[in-house]
Amino acid sequence: MNLFVFGLGFTARRFVEREAGRFQRVAGTVTEPEKARALAAASPHPVYAFGPEADDPRIAGELAEADALLVSAPPGRDGDTVLARYDRQIRESRIGWIGYLSTIGVYGDQGGAWIDERTEAVPRSERSRSRLAVERAWLDLGAETGKAVQVFRLSGIYGPGRNPFVKLREGKAQRIIKRDQVFNRIHVDDIAATLAASLHRPRNGAIYNVTDDEPAPPQVVTEHAAALAGLPLPPAVDFETADLTPMARSFYGENKRVRNRLIREELGVALAYPTYREGLASLVDDGRL
Repeated sequence: MNLFVFGLGFTARRFVEREAGRFQRVAGTVTEPEKARALAAASPHPVYAFGPEADDPRIAGELAEADALLVSAPPGRDGDTVLARYDRQIRESRIGWIGYLSTIGVYGDQGGAWIDERTEAVPRSERSRSRLAVERAWLDLGAETGKAVQVFRLSGIYGPGRNPFVKLREGKAQRIIKRDQVFNRIHVDDIAATLAASLHRPRNGAIYNVTDDEPAPPQVVTEHAAALAGLPLPPAVDFETADLTPMARSFYGENKRVRNRLIREELGVALAYPTYREGLASLVDDGRL
């Protein structure tokens, strides 16, 4: 089986690292040509440029030889860049499994309620509305071609090099307090395990929430991380006066508790890190802060 990946970012690279042995060939893209050359030089896999101003002509050939396609590239200004450029090639290819990485942001604000895949998506931000539109475009492709298209709605991703310890060490962490606010999280290795399980059990039109078992207040996670690593705890800051970027502040305008029952019951996923406690502890134990 050959895999092609649009968008070799944090999550997709981890999936490739963990699952490369199951594929005969893996190839993928990044946005900048220089980064593509650097990654290709350091990787056993071909890496091509695919961005606003660069589109490697070899991508079409890779798609023709691919059996599975993972799409991790974010939408462009006018929708999905992958479909805009390669819709025909993908439809005519032998690709049988397509995974699209989306976000639980498409659910919008649910007032802190527990939700699942049956909950209506009511995105509030423009970026989430764009995500939902792209989800539907990929699902339409699956319905029209019979290719197994799966949408994975990811919660807040953490893992080696991308976790609360990093900001604590850099002195950039904030312990922001907003009453009743919780966020959902998922360790990158559990995302990889979910994608691998889906490859074994494809279902065209499937939508999966990929999140751990315990949505938690952000300040509680920061406090736990500081205690684990023996790092100074930043002072508590009220949300209304916190120094946040507009995007970061917008995240606090959405509050929900997302269930992961479907990945467990349908795909047989057993989370290695069912809560932030196990996930953060593993990073400390492995020295992968």
